[in-house]
Amino acid sequence: MRRAEKKRFKIRDIQTMVLQGARTYVLVKVVSDDGAFGIAEAYGTPGVGVKEQIHAIKPSLIGKDPLEIDALYTDLDNHAANLSGTRTDGSAHNFMRAASGIEMALWDLAGHLLGVPTTSLLGGKFRDKVRVYDHSAPRDMLDKASCKEWAQKVKADPRGFTGHKFGFPHTSLKTDKSRDPSNRVLTTRELIQVRQGFENCREAIGWDHDIMVHCHWEYDLRTSIQIAEAVEPIKPMWLEDPLQVEYSESWTRLCASARVPICTGENLARRQGFKDFIIHQGCDILHPDLRNSGGFLETKRIADMADVFGLPMATHNTGSQLHTWATCQWAGSIRDYLACETITGVGGWMDELLVLDHPYIADGFIRVNDKPGLGAALNPDTAKAHLAEGERWWG
Repeated sequence: MRRAEKKRFKIRDIQTMVLQGARTYVLVKVVSDDGAFGIAEAYGTPGVGVKEQIHAIKPSLIGKDPLEIDALYTDLDNHAANLSGTRTDGSAHNFMRAASGIEMALWDLAGHLLGVPTTSLLGGKFRDKVRVYDHSAPRDMLDKASCKEWAQKVKADPRGFTGHKFGFPHTSLKTDKSRDPSNRVLTTRELIQVRQGFENCREAIGWDHDIMVHCHWEYDLRTSIQIAEAVEPIKPMWLEDPLQVEYSESWTRLCASARVPICTGENLARRQGFKDFIIHQGCDILHPDLRNSGGFLETKRIADMADVFGLPMATHNTGSQLHTWATCQWAGSIRDYLACETITGVGGWMDELLVLDHPYIADGFIRVNDKPGLGAALNPDTAKAHLAEGERWWG
């Protein structure tokens, strides 16, 4: 009877380590009583307060069973003296970035404790590799020679990216000096240049590569519809974030009017943040960032809700190599999944943060891991060489 009894684990410690590069990367480590651990990344840029929030949450988790992930996440620090309600029910949503990082580290730990890939614990993998896309863009979209140079560089990249997301920097548009840059509109001349710039890109890159058109919540409804019309000839994979972040009927009207897919979601949190977009068909593609939306299980529930309405998923990701890898492991468990954003894969120290026994990105894809947990091990030398000021190795 003793042999058949389930081994119980407890959380012994939660540690953080902040790395500094072009962005800030807040890493989280959850350690069990038998020494096993899981790692993940909380949102790091801006990183102010995220590390401190993780350490504020830590006392409520010490001694708890790390395998009870949903219960731990849902009731995170429930009834704490300095909070009204739990930290993941919407009453204190500014803690979601810390909560998401801890939740993902728990899933990595669970995989190590049970000896299976995290993707298997999330329901199993639908694919063996996950597509990633970069931010490579021409120096000047309005110059055909510049676009041709960009296309040649992209096609020669050994990592093999075939998806590229970029916008139309206003500095590159020959704008009317009388235009007020605070307005949420574009002039007729600017719209024509947007169309011409993206057509130049498509002509240079061909049809074997996908282009995602990036906005930053900058435009009103009418201008968003006009931008969709302007880029329609290049058949973009999607038009991203043209309207303000939160749902309004304008999103539904945009989707009904546009003949290109509309994508959004990186700044939304929890199912509640996505539900109106899903129910009211306010976008065609959901684009959460796991560090904002609630981690692995919560975002999988968002994907399940979206599946009822036939909406596929992609993922925003400006994180480190660790978070890019983790996001792709999660993506392996999602049925209708398109691609993962990454700012890695361009060489330099960030592509050496993990110890891998195979190429990190090959033919524009990241492999779904078959090892326990996320299958990610940090390279101590690389991490220590890029610690933020005042940080220590898992200090």
